[in-house]
Amino acid sequence: MNGDFPLENLPFGIFSRDGKRRSVGVAYGDDIVDMAKVARARLLDGVVRNAVEIFESPTLNPFLETGHGAWYDTRERLQTILEDKTKSKEFLVARALTRMHMPIAIGDYVDFYSSIEHATNVGRLFRPGGDPLLPNYRHIPIGYHGRTSTISTEEKVRRPSGQTKAADASAPAFGPSRQLDFELELGFIVGLSNGEGRPIPTDDAADYLFGVVLLSDWSARDLQSWEGQPLGPFLSKSFATTISPWIVTLDALLPYRVSNRTQEPEPLEYLRVDAPWGFDIDLSVSLQSRAMQKMRENPKEIVRVNFRDMYWNVAQQLAHLTSNGSIVRPGDLLGSGTISGTEDGSYGSLLEATLRGARPLALTNGEVRSFLEDGDIVLMHGVAAGSGLPRIGFGELRATIAPFA
Repeated sequence: MNGDFPLENLPFGIFSRDGKRRSVGVAYGDDIVDMAKVARARLLDGVVRNAVEIFESPTLNPFLETGHGAWYDTRERLQTILEDKTKSKEFLVARALTRMHMPIAIGDYVDFYSSIEHATNVGRLFRPGGDPLLPNYRHIPIGYHGRTSTISTEEKVRRPSGQTKAADASAPAFGPSRQLDFELELGFIVGLSNGEGRPIPTDDAADYLFGVVLLSDWSARDLQSWEGQPLGPFLSKSFATTISPWIVTLDALLPYRVSNRTQEPEPLEYLRVDAPWGFDIDLSVSLQSRAMQKMRENPKEIVRVNFRDMYWNVAQQLAHLTSNGSIVRPGDLLGSGTISGTEDGSYGSLLEATLRGARPLALTNGEVRSFLEDGDIVLMHGVAAGSGLPRIGFGELRATIAPFA
């Protein structure tokens, strides 16, 4: 089967038909498996307790709470069901006839800073002539807590307003951001709680992590440069975060796990990890301006990069997050931070690609972009594919920039 969603993938999401009741679905080819219907047919008996109630839920949170054994067994049972193409037809609905919704209810969201290339690129822009990396970067997974109320799968991203201050101005001004940016990331979904705050060792991370989505951490760079000191991102980040609607399970990505990046100096003992937590996932970002849409010109790819080279991995991030007694719960979201390389075309944000606007990108129709403009469509894709291995796709993250209301 071609496409992002073969039998070996089977990502989970929440769908509805004709705007009616939301429930759990699984992407398979061009269809969605209606998991509530599968459960009502008693085909998940012995795999998931209270399966009908769980898969009729409008979020995946009840399924996440069942634990890794049930996640794994459900996926295996579903593969067996779908191998019988005649019998499985009654559980399928064409994806074109459905609407996708937020797959989870997110309680907490932490966005990390995992790419040393991104941290270095940004450091050079903001600290020219100095050390691009702050002293703590190689010792500690850096992150900030974001706002969950503005995380969405919706396609519209509204331009924020806030305070900005030009270098030659005596006082700040308030108005719509002129430096709106995307950040290409992956988001990891927590599946289980650590109860009252038991630290989660890196060796146990697989028991707590359910799957992965595409993520864009939208950033207003002009707001960020004014408000960012001394406590870091606030209104420049909290106005919108977009995730893709399908959650690819970690079990589906097992063939694409690769060795962890060498870290120098060796991290403290609680951050050391033996199991491979790198992932060989190709990621891309394309942009289509309003003028390109009118002329029916295809979006232009402006980013292509691989996730395998991230400096900090998600097992270390989860261990660090819970090391002080913090509680994680099913549905919590861990953003990877911007995924960037070292060459033109591999930078996961316009901030890096355009040198903070000083070197605009050229589009196919002659337009240029330093930052995003109203009407621009941003498309993000991710796929793990290799010789002799199944293609594991993430679907699409699609967003249109709308003017400030």
